[in-house]
Amino acid sequence: MQDSAPEREQTTWNRLTAFYRRMARLELRVLFMLALVLGGLWAFFAIADVAVEEESHPLDTRLLLAMRNPEDSSDPLGPPWFEEMMRDITALGGTGVVAFITLSTVGYLLIRRDYSTALLIIVAIAGAYALSIGLKISFDRPRPDLVPRSTAVFNPSYPSGHSMLSAAAYLTLGAVLARVQAWRRLKIYILSLAIVLTLAIGISRVYLGVHWPTDVLGGWAAGSVWAMLVWIVARWQRSRTRQPATGRRSRSTYRDAA
Repeated sequence: MQDSAPEREQTTWNRLTAFYRRMARLELRVLFMLALVLGGLWAFFAIADVAVEEESHPLDTRLLLAMRNPEDSSDPLGPPWFEEMMRDITALGGTGVVAFITLSTVGYLLIRRDYSTALLIIVAIAGAYALSIGLKISFDRPRPDLVPRSTAVFNPSYPSGHSMLSAAAYLTLGAVLARVQAWRRLKIYILSLAIVLTLAIGISRVYLGVHWPTDVLGGWAAGSVWAMLVWIVARWQRSRTRQPATGRRSRSTYRDAA
């Protein structure tokens, strides 16, 4: 039995309405992320202006020394095992560890045959690393010399490379992995882990005496901006590959995402 003309018109209208609602939600999300990007850029350059002019040194000094024994500035607060743990945490933001985790995630995406996302991840993390090095050379801020450094460093101070790379890498990887999860609670858990890890790495850099607090704030700002730009590209990329007729995924896609 064929549908009547009014029923066909109603069905078409419902599909168009659903399509425009999805597009409206997408546009609002993109606009919100663009606003966050602009806010992050403003924060980065505002912090950079203060750091380069050395206006932040009194506050930087107080915060850095607050993590040290008041009677001996060469001794970080806490027992020896805690200082060793902070070295372990700071290593999670190093180039080698981030590269290993990134390649592991890329391998997972290749197994899922999500080649475009795998390529995006490689370009995003490599770009974040190159940008971090370029910014350090441009600002050329000296490292703190108030206290002995508890780990080796090889380049200028602003922005913190560990903070920037961890924000760019772990927030991006967390968003990608959360996207393919079916449960909302699991998505929140993965993103929360990425945020906590990023914060812990930045704090460890100040604790170990290798960065000023403003270096870490600048690194977080730059890394977060980079991660949000990657998120916008990923949304655009996914919208292009979505089925044009209804925007629904196949059963196999849902089975893969579970």
